[in-house]
Order: sequence, then C-alpha cells, then structure tokens
Amino acid sequence: MMFHIGRERYALPLAAVQRVLPVARLKALPGAPHYVPGLLDLHGEPVPVIDLSRLAGTPPDAVRYDTRFLLVEVPALGRLRRLGLKAERVTGVADLGPALADGGVAAAPWLGPVAVGSSAGDGAGMVQLLDPQRLLAPEVERLLFGEPAP
Repeated sequence: MMFHIGRERYALPLAAVQRVLPVARLKALPGAPHYVPGLLDLHGEPVPVIDLSRLAGTPPDAVRYDTRFLLVEVPALGRLRRLGLKAERVTGVADLGPALADGGVAAAPWLGPVAVGSSAGDGAGMVQLLDPQRLLAPEVERLLFGEPAP
C-alpha cells in the first residue's frame, strides 16, 4: 500500500493492512505523544491513531481527498491490537519487486528496506517500507493500550 509523507514515498506490506478507512473525527487523547492525534471510534471499539507524518517529524499536510486511515494489527502488551495509521496521499497498491536495500535507521526502527528505480513500484524514485510491527515503543504501548494484566 503506497502513500506519501511530505514529498517522500512510503509503503506498508499489503498483508499488514486490514482495512482502508476515510479520515474521520478523532477523540483527543490527553498526554499522548505529539504523533498520536487521538482515538478512532470503529463501530464502538476505540482504536488509537498514529499520524505517520508527525511520527516522521514532518508537519502534517492538510487532510486531502486521498488521506486515509490504514488499519493494522500490531503486537502490544503481549497480544495483537488494532492501530490506525493516518497516511497522506494514499496512492494505491504496487509491487515493489525483490530489489530492496537496507534503509533502516536506528532511531526509527519502524523504517524498513528501500526499493529503488524499477523495483519501486512504478520505476520512479525510491520507496521506503514501514514495519508496523515495530511502530510502538514499550512506553507508548502502555499509554495507548493500558498496563498488562498481572
């Protein structure tokens, strides 16, 4: 699933995306990190949302017609939990091909390999994969999903 953060292109493994949802109003979550704009009411289930632009240190773009919430499951506090990812300019699905280079950054473990050139889906520029399984630091897991049961 391809999308942008600012001018840069990123992707999530399609198998990681459960649903693609239109942007909706969020309930503020006081005390949350700056990149957590709030909770999404998903049919009565509160789902925390991470703004990928803010997480990457880029000012969030205005909500556009192609801004979406990408619903994923992440390991948190010993089990899988639903998490929404606010993604700018979702452009669709592309096959990145096998030519991926290590593009990880120690300070951002959620950044994965990079596809370059013809392996970047449409042959233009670079695309960096995000690993949703590595998005949440332990202290953020506790904040968003509560303390683990004793």
